[in-house]
Amino acid sequence: MSNRLFQGIIYQMKDAVDRTIGVIDETGVVISCSELGKIGEIRQGIREEISYTSDFIKLGGCTYKAMSGSPKSDYIVFVDGEDKAAENLALLLSITLGNIKVLYDEKHDKSSFIKNIILDNILPSDIYIKSKELHFAADVYRIVFLIKFTEKNDVVPYDVLLNMFPGKNKDYIINVGEHDTVLVKEVKPNFDMKEIEKMARSIADTISTEFYSKVLIGIGTAVDNLKDLSKSYKEAQIALEVGKVFDTDKDIITYDNLGIGRLIYQLPRSLCEMFLQEVFKRGPLETIDRDTLVTIQSFFENNLNVSETSRKLFVHRNTLVYRLEKIRKLTGLDLREFEHAVTFKVALMVKKYLASKSAQY
Repeated sequence: MSNRLFQGIIYQMKDAVDRTIGVIDETGVVISCSELGKIGEIRQGIREEISYTSDFIKLGGCTYKAMSGSPKSDYIVFVDGEDKAAENLALLLSITLGNIKVLYDEKHDKSSFIKNIILDNILPSDIYIKSKELHFAADVYRIVFLIKFTEKNDVVPYDVLLNMFPGKNKDYIINVGEHDTVLVKEVKPNFDMKEIEKMARSIADTISTEFYSKVLIGIGTAVDNLKDLSKSYKEAQIALEVGKVFDTDKDIITYDNLGIGRLIYQLPRSLCEMFLQEVFKRGPLETIDRDTLVTIQSFFENNLNVSETSRKLFVHRNTLVYRLEKIRKLTGLDLREFEHAVTFKVALMVKKYLASKSAQY
């Protein structure tokens, strides 16, 4: 990653300087250079020479300087020429790239720390100590996005997200699986959840249009301390799992909007089966024909309004009433009554949940 970091900066600098500039690593190999053809060259003896001094080394028509902020055995910058201008440019490169490397390493350490938190790989007592060492703000709200790439292709999820959030010191991209990537996003205390969902929509649309990949995004709740990031991450996981069962048409699911589905997802299978037996004791759900089920679904979507439902379905009001009567005779539930409608709605969701569980085995 350091190679790419240095090369990106040097590439941007090359038009501003009239000399070849670059970086060699601890083995003496040129890992970044304004002249791409020189990448991979081996500069023999440079590391050994520079280990004896903190000053410049001039050798073979180049000026070398150990990178500021890193051990002398790490990275060394070089500039073509052995004059004073070459020294000045080497010093500038040393300080600039050295400081950037320090910031990058700190960012990397913070990302590793957050990954350990969300995956429960660190003791709660150690979180406070480590957060102090890494200078994390304690009273900041953060929210976890779990971004799942649903298709296998040449796209690397981590790199895609990293390119979408470059240089964001307050946001962290973490790889948690081959197809799963986490975004830990800092938010304001008075944040609007609609804005969070809009951001998720922007991420999904960008990945779809630019990388031709489809993603599902689960969003946990905002937390105001680091140790609860694992909670937000688990909520994002649950959001995707529940959404896969009850909201198959959605690609962005928030934990706060799971509703009854979240409750059903946590129920044991035996309790769900018992509930269905009680609701459909006069006859199984399978005896209801598809047209009637479509009618019921539309009836729920139109807030139990008979006239509006019949208009949307292009059926006569009496036809709709007849279908509702069929349900009442089969189950004893009159869907025109709110409590009965809720019971039937939950029963349909439980049935869907059990079907998804069966499909997993």
